[in-house]
Amino acid sequence: MSQAAVAPASQIAPLVLFDLDGTLADSAIDLAAAVNDVRAGLELAAVPVEQVRTAISAGALAILTLGLPELSEVERRAQVEPFLAHYIERIGHGGGLFDGIAELLALIEDAGSRWGVVTNKREDLARRVIDRLGLRERCAVLIGGDTLARCKPDPLPVLTACERVGVEPQHSVFIGDDLRDVLAGRAAGCRTIAVRWGFHPADDDPARWGADLVVDAPEALLRAGALAPA
Repeated sequence: MSQAAVAPASQIAPLVLFDLDGTLADSAIDLAAAVNDVRAGLELAAVPVEQVRTAISAGALAILTLGLPELSEVERRAQVEPFLAHYIERIGHGGGLFDGIAELLALIEDAGSRWGVVTNKREDLARRVIDRLGLRERCAVLIGGDTLARCKPDPLPVLTACERVGVEPQHSVFIGDDLRDVLAGRAAGCRTIAVRWGFHPADDDPARWGADLVVDAPEALLRAGALAPA
């Protein structure tokens, strides 16, 4: 991309909020490895990353539904805590930021704007991910799925993130790879951007979610106007 095509500071919102898994971080490798740790303990064969990838944005039980189809729902629920324990040990071993995200965060910071994370992932796990990515000091706010009384698609987490940073929602942008991100951002009054590189099922088209913008790759968010507020 030519320098002229990169968004100038004046066109970047004061606050850019991101979903975590599937938007900032490609956590599929670590999560699939944790699924296979559980399967190994049950003397079951390993499954490929692709088997669980589309469930990642929906949480631990959804991941185990795809990753442990041999078990009943009750049996899978009993494996949630062991799965999360394995995942904690796996965080940062594989994956990392999606290609182009590091450049995007740098662009936001160079413009004098701030960025943060609003995720339905448990807050302690989300903070571990941010720490392993080396982003703790750069992330202005982090709201997890258990930080507040309600999580996405409710707008409360997005509104709270904006409040904590001191930026009005209408001056903020929320970016995510799931319908719940768009619903939460819209209800909060943010400009919303849906991304296609995340973990949504192949038959769930982000263009149908009602976002203000849909992008195929992080590089598209570097362009002039992409990160402008509503």
